[in-house]
Amino acid sequence: MIQSALRRDVMLAALVSALPVGFVDGAAASPLNPDQTIIRPPGQLEWKANPAFPEPCVDNCLLTGDPTKPGLYYTLVRWWPGFMSAPHHYDTDRFCIVVSGTWWCNSGADFDPAACVPVIAGSFVRRVAGTPHYDGVVRGHPEPAIIAICGVGPVNFALNDPSKPGVRRV
Repeated sequence: MIQSALRRDVMLAALVSALPVGFVDGAAASPLNPDQTIIRPPGQLEWKANPAFPEPCVDNCLLTGDPTKPGLYYTLVRWWPGFMSAPHHYDTDRFCIVVSGTWWCNSGADFDPAACVPVIAGSFVRRVAGTPHYDGVVRGHPEPAIIAICGVGPVNFALNDPSKPGVRRV
């Protein structure tokens, strides 16, 4: 009697678990609506180089919003090897994910690239509002680092020492 009940329960479980498969075979998914799901492949992203340098140093690709205006923004930053930002700060927090490469970061107003910490792809970095920091990619590294940055604007970027360049060769 117990074996019969167990066999019946197993058969019922198998039947019920097969039901969704039968429904899926006959179902048709809606086509993607490009007004509702907006996709921009890498080749369609608009990267803008830093006009102060003739060679690649840091590029920006604004995805949505604007860090200089009120509201949410999302941007990509690409640091090329051999360049770093000067110590600076923002009025609002910034939330960063290293998408590729290795990003080199440090806190403080004293610029010392040798004291930077390597941050590998997949890592999360929170830049706390009002605190000085600097970052980039050290010279000799084999590839640029791409960082996805999100926050709420306006960020009000400010160099700690405006008399020095905002991007430095290292």
